[in-house]
Amino acid sequence: MRLGVLDVGSNTVHLLVVDAHPGACPLPAHSHKVELRLAQLLDADGAIGADGVDRLIAVVREALRAAEDKGVEELLPFATSAVRDAHNADEVLARVREETGVRLQVLSGAEEARLTFLAARRWYGWSAGKLLVVDIGGGSLEIAYGMDEEPDTAVSLPLGAGRLTAGWLPADPPGADDVRALRRHVRTEIARTVGDFTRLGAPDHVVATSKTFKQLARLAGAARSAEGPYVQRELKRESLEAWVPRLAAMTAAERAELPGVSEARAGQLLAGALVAEGAMDLFGIERLEICPWALREGVILRRLDHMGGE
Repeated sequence: MRLGVLDVGSNTVHLLVVDAHPGACPLPAHSHKVELRLAQLLDADGAIGADGVDRLIAVVREALRAAEDKGVEELLPFATSAVRDAHNADEVLARVREETGVRLQVLSGAEEARLTFLAARRWYGWSAGKLLVVDIGGGSLEIAYGMDEEPDTAVSLPLGAGRLTAGWLPADPPGADDVRALRRHVRTEIARTVGDFTRLGAPDHVVATSKTFKQLARLAGAARSAEGPYVQRELKRESLEAWVPRLAAMTAAERAELPGVSEARAGQLLAGALVAEGAMDLFGIERLEICPWALREGVILRRLDHMGGE
């Protein structure tokens, strides 16, 4: 059957259409993506303003038309931290439902971490052993660890690249003091969680998902996305540490000229790099592999599992 997953994230609204059935690998059929940057549309009170809600509704309608055009039988719509953290989340969800008919399921940070972990586990299989999965989104950082398909421990921290850029790096290029303050904040937040993971022992395999990690790996010499999902891509901490001061010295426009960096994400790449560097350093990760599957695939896999049991 043809499934569609509608991901209302902090940066983008992304419709992924796949051909799938229980027990088979979901095959991508269509991708429809719109940069909305909900995390940056919050007002001083932490609410999504009327203009932001109107834009969200318009984008959801556009995604619905695309899903219909592509013959989607079932749509799995969900929202992550930008909607989850908005003070008027219930109001926003009600308006989207009334005006589009779409009932967005708001995932908790822990659910995001668990579903992303499931996707990584299915991609790498049991031979990967104990798996540590790190994901940097626009609004939050998720980390999960475990031996099975359900992680033994998972955390979500408010350390998304878009959120941190908006709150900590107002200048372009950023000021050295602001960068130092953000670096300290990121490491303090991550350090609070490290003990929950290290007590479980060292992972056998460390992987990362998300656009931020993909772009950082590309800067460090990984293969282009055009070469397909089955090419192994990795990021070494040594390479990342060399790139962070370079990114800090650049404007967003200069970062957008780098290989693999989109104009839409260039402004928040430094914040994402600081989070990635902090996580790799504090968890003692020398290198990690980039996983092509992430949260959207996790949502699809969980639905297929439920279908298989029906």
